Amino acid sequence: MSELDLTPEQMAKRVARFRDLRPYKDTMNDAHGIPPEAMRMMSPDKVYPIMSPEGWTGRNKIAPVKGAPGLTVSLAECPPGDLAGLHKHTDSVENFFCVEGHFEIFWGKNGAHRIELHPLDFVSIPAGVYRGFRNIGEVTGRLFVSIQTPSGDTKDTVVHAREVGDELARRFGQETRDAMADIGVRFGE
Repeated sequence: MSELDLTPEQMAKRVARFRDLRPYKDTMNDAHGIPPEAMRMMSPDKVYPIMSPEGWTGRNKIAPVKGAPGLTVSLAECPPGDLAGLHKHTDSVENFFCVEGHFEIFWGKNGAHRIELHPLDFVSIPAGVYRGFRNIGEVTGRLFVSIQTPSGDTKDTVVHAREVGDELARRFGQETRDAMADIGVRFGE
């Protein structure tokens, strides 16, 4: 096997500094006028994209590190009570590694099943299964999230539970739900 050497400039493109990361919701809210409270119904307070494949078009496209096809990496930072509402990744496996805090992972129809994650616990959720998570601890929690996408996927299709969309329209108006549809947020069965 041959040896590969990287220049400092090449290695710099492979480093993500937390202090420089920007949550992807900030870019979506700013560009489309979606109330931050509406977006909080579906995803955690802050999701920091860290790595996405070259040519990625999905939520993590602003990740500073460009990696190989098929893997995106982010960090979900959640104050107590914060959650990602019930959703499914239609074709991708979503993996959660609890870095710090105490999380409840819920899945299935109406989120009927539950497990808890403590620091250094890990769970992998198959494609097509509705899931969500909530920080049930008393301090800010962090989940390392890796998503494994099928070959050729450039965006990772996510469908939120119909009930989430209905509640969103009730609380923020149909125009907010429509604005979310304009950026690719889908609500399903």
